[in-house]
Amino acid sequence: MNQEERLDYLIKELCQESAEYQHITLPNGDRKRILRSLMNIRMPKPIRREFLTIQDDYLKEEARTKGIVSLNDIPTIQEQYGRSSAYASRISIWQGDITRLSADAIVNAANSKMLGCFIPCHGCIDNAIHSAAGMELRAECNTIMLQRNRDLSTGEALITKGYNLPAKYVIHTVGPIVYPSLNETHKQQLTACYRSCLELAEQYELKSIAFCCISTGEFRFPNDIAASIAVRTVLDYLPDSRIERVIFNVFKEEDLLLYQQLL
Repeated sequence: MNQEERLDYLIKELCQESAEYQHITLPNGDRKRILRSLMNIRMPKPIRREFLTIQDDYLKEEARTKGIVSLNDIPTIQEQYGRSSAYASRISIWQGDITRLSADAIVNAANSKMLGCFIPCHGCIDNAIHSAAGMELRAECNTIMLQRNRDLSTGEALITKGYNLPAKYVIHTVGPIVYPSLNETHKQQLTACYRSCLELAEQYELKSIAFCCISTGEFRFPNDIAASIAVRTVLDYLPDSRIERVIFNVFKEEDLLLYQQLL
């Protein structure tokens, strides 16, 4: 199968397994968005191995097409900015799509149910990561949550495989939602998010971890204070850590400038 044939197969199979969508007339739009939407709204449940094999082939080819970014492609702040401060050789700032990173782990800003985002093609990082990893990720998250029998608390972190992502693992953490206004508890919870992720990476003997900008955006944590907490927590943790590289992954220009100023 080529990519177009895989895409057609996956859309058809997802429609066929649902009584609601079996006889639906699909719009003549972007079929990649249609597939992503169908994946986003699908609840975790068994699916045929043949489907997963074709899905995996499709997503791995999509990852290759987007371009996989290795650690060797990302300079440290020592290399990029000529910084000679402590740990400058172990920290990087990288602007781009976190689902392209071939790190040991990337961090996902998850919600407390930890099943990913169910809103079709939503712009959150949770949706992006689950869409690129494939439906096995939601299935593993569901298994973990059924065993836990409780939601993930703010500041906690859990680890799963990366599946079709270039990253080996995904570390999921629940950041604070700032409402009605920022307070000290929110700051402590965000600090806990970064520390929980670092401790989990250490526990699994991972050498590299890429952080997204946890709790900014829709969770309304002020970007400048969030960046300051992220940098301070990592710098406090690194002295006794075996983690070799921490990447601050940013998407917006605003966040890039903040991390450049801080580091």
